[in-house]
Amino acid sequence: MVSTKGPNSFYESVENRKQCCGIRKLEPLKRALSGNEVWITGIRADQSLNRHDMTAIEWDEQNNLIKYHPIFSWSLEDVKTYIKENNIPYNPLHDRGFPSIGCAPCTRAVQPGEDFRAGRWWWEDSSKRECGLHTHNEVVEK
Repeated sequence: MVSTKGPNSFYESVENRKQCCGIRKLEPLKRALSGNEVWITGIRADQSLNRHDMTAIEWDEQNNLIKYHPIFSWSLEDVKTYIKENNIPYNPLHDRGFPSIGCAPCTRAVQPGEDFRAGRWWWEDSSKRECGLHTHNEVVEK
């Protein structure tokens, strides 16, 4: 991709950015998840408009496994409280205005009053900013 489109082609179109995410995130994750039955994530419904239709347990068709989101219904305050009460280490960028952290060139600090996801792919004119890791999947019956 870099040799044919250049090192910053992900800024030029959503298609190029998604190709970059596919190469740098989706494909390595697919290899890491291969052979597993369950993928446990840390996503929450309030992190993105795209996630409100998701459920805490889903079937991930792309990776052929169950995808479990144990803190899906937690708020950001719930997470902060849990971290503090249990002395859990976390990325210090969160304290510097980075509520959502991804690749360095695709992530910036969120300014006061901006949406939670405003720091991800900020050059795109879209409310549906996702890399493809957490797309909507089939609900698993409980």
